[in-house]
Amino acid sequence: MSDSLQNQNGGRTVAELQRRLADFAAARDWGQYHTPKNLVAALSVEAGELVEIFQWLTPDQSARVMADSASAARVEDEVADVLAYLLQFCEVLGVDALAALEAKIERNETRFPTSGNGHSME
Repeated sequence: MSDSLQNQNGGRTVAELQRRLADFAAARDWGQYHTPKNLVAALSVEAGELVEIFQWLTPDQSARVMADSASAARVEDEVADVLAYLLQFCEVLGVDALAALEAKIERNETRFPTSGNGHSME
């Protein structure tokens, strides 16, 4: 994720994006509202807005959503909102999002080993 993130955003790191978000909020005196409770609530709302785009689509339609430029723009906007709130939430709590993700993947690899037949849920 970090490699594609860096490749697509001019080489900025997650920490740099978090700093940019923090600076944006500070310039508007929004930091006072950026409590963990408020940020996680906003994250939930934005995730819901992303879900709303897909709510009544068939599986095939959902797989093709990025083919339509208007739908793609909506998806990208909501993904950006979700990621922005997640990064701000992590910044406020001191969570290293990429380290947390890596640790979670490692736990899941142990928890859900492959069976060799491609059906690890069996």
